[in-house]
Amino acid sequence: MAQQHGRTVVALPLEGSGHDCEHDHATLEDYARTLAGLLGCRAGGVYEPGRAYDGPLYFVPAETLHAQQAARLGIRGPEDLFGGVVPHPVVATKAITHPCLAGGAAPPDGWSDEFPRRVEEAVLPGFTIFSHDDAREAGRRLLELGPVRVKPVRACGGRGQSVARDAGELQAQLADLDAGELQGHGLVLEQHLEQVRTFSVGQVRVGGLVASYYGQQRLTRSNDGEEVFGGSDLTVVRGGFEALADLHPKPELRQAVQQARRFDEAAHACFPGFFASRSNYDIVLGQDPGGRWRSGVLEQSWRAGGATGPELAALTAFRLDLSLATVRARSIEVFGESEAPPPHAHVHFRGHDRKVGPLTKYTVVEGHVDA
Repeated sequence: MAQQHGRTVVALPLEGSGHDCEHDHATLEDYARTLAGLLGCRAGGVYEPGRAYDGPLYFVPAETLHAQQAARLGIRGPEDLFGGVVPHPVVATKAITHPCLAGGAAPPDGWSDEFPRRVEEAVLPGFTIFSHDDAREAGRRLLELGPVRVKPVRACGGRGQSVARDAGELQAQLADLDAGELQGHGLVLEQHLEQVRTFSVGQVRVGGLVASYYGQQRLTRSNDGEEVFGGSDLTVVRGGFEALADLHPKPELRQAVQQARRFDEAAHACFPGFFASRSNYDIVLGQDPGGRWRSGVLEQSWRAGGATGPELAALTAFRLDLSLATVRARSIEVFGESEAPPPHAHVHFRGHDRKVGPLTKYTVVEGHVDA
């Protein structure tokens, strides 16, 4: 595995710190320490702008960076960060997944009409809109297929989403939306499914080592009763996406991998300047109102995320045992007071977060599969 001695690995929290939580900061710093070990580098804690660092930096951002941010930080390629860089901010959001309405409000700089055409078979029916008028028209069309999911494009983990089952509900939900947010960032309206399962498909590249994976997400209840992300169960294989086929996944997982690959390939083709060392795609499987099973990519994540604990655990296992081909690992997030994690767990955060309350986040490696 290629080493990067002389570098310092630093965590890069969200700009305008305060938007994320204590557990987000702690987890990001923990990921940075783990990556420093994998790369044979120094761990430098949280990045301090203006500080004179001894040697080049390797960044672990809490968000997908856009080209201007990356240039300021000296990030030139995927070997300089754990995450991704996009040419324009809109490319980092859910907005790119669906087409705009013909003749509707203009999208922001960096928009690609070609991208939603390329991924049409890999996503659910939907529209991305940039005005209230367009939202009403897009909603009218989608309601003919059944309930509509309303998705703010910059929120993550399903937060802020709602479901409209008729025109009245949709109008009420749209009325609360800020026109400036719509114009600047957009809104996704998408077919809503029932009986859903959410899969994760992704790939990571660190220090010359490549690993790909598929798995399923779990939900849990936050301290205020909201249904939120509760962890991922992943099967991670040494190599690229094509290596996942050797695991002979079940049909629904095989389709999820194919849809994620199409999304990934379209991103590289349609957005010049895009690069990523960490790519993760959420794929939903569920029933439409007619009882038909449908699946599609919900969103992309080109930054450290909920699957990163298992990703790094697998990379560490691969580094320690060159004969190892596959690792099964899972991340767990438990809200409220809870029992201590198992002794073999890698704990990312355990404590009382001022914003979300008691929370424990950890990763366990559940098994190895020999080559």
